[in-house]
Amino acid sequence: MTLRLRAAPLPAPFRVVLVEPEIPQNTGNIGRLAAATQSTLHLVGRLGFRVDEHAVRRAGLDYWHLVDMRQHASLAHFVASERPARSLYFSAKTPRSYLEAGFQPGDALVFGKESTGLDPELLEREKERVFGIPTLGAVRSLNLSNAVAIVLYEALRQVGALDAVTLGE
Repeated sequence: MTLRLRAAPLPAPFRVVLVEPEIPQNTGNIGRLAAATQSTLHLVGRLGFRVDEHAVRRAGLDYWHLVDMRQHASLAHFVASERPARSLYFSAKTPRSYLEAGFQPGDALVFGKESTGLDPELLEREKERVFGIPTLGAVRSLNLSNAVAIVLYEALRQVGALDAVTLGE
């Protein structure tokens, strides 16, 4: 038996929200991340791929049954049905760093599609709650699954979820 580092799940888990994701491999990676962190994965709007049982099995996502995944027709539907206390939005087009977000358990962490990100009107309307990940090089943006991992683990760190780790199965 191999022991691994484990931490207790949060009473109010983070909600990872992907608006119109286009690349199935990114969503698969984010699904695994959501399962590993006991976060809920919310897929919003039109998807660029299928997530039915046959498609998931064919893609070799053997952990997909561990993912708490929910689909929503729109971001408004997500908000109405899930009622998050707070939504934070992530974009490469903002002057505010994710390190300034002041994460709280239960926050909805909202990311846009790979090609264009979140709607500019949404970003303007919610500009006080839009954050980005600084890069040191001249790349346009980070891969979506990498960005979600960076933000989610910083959120877990900020709320103390990683303070008490143990070895377990």
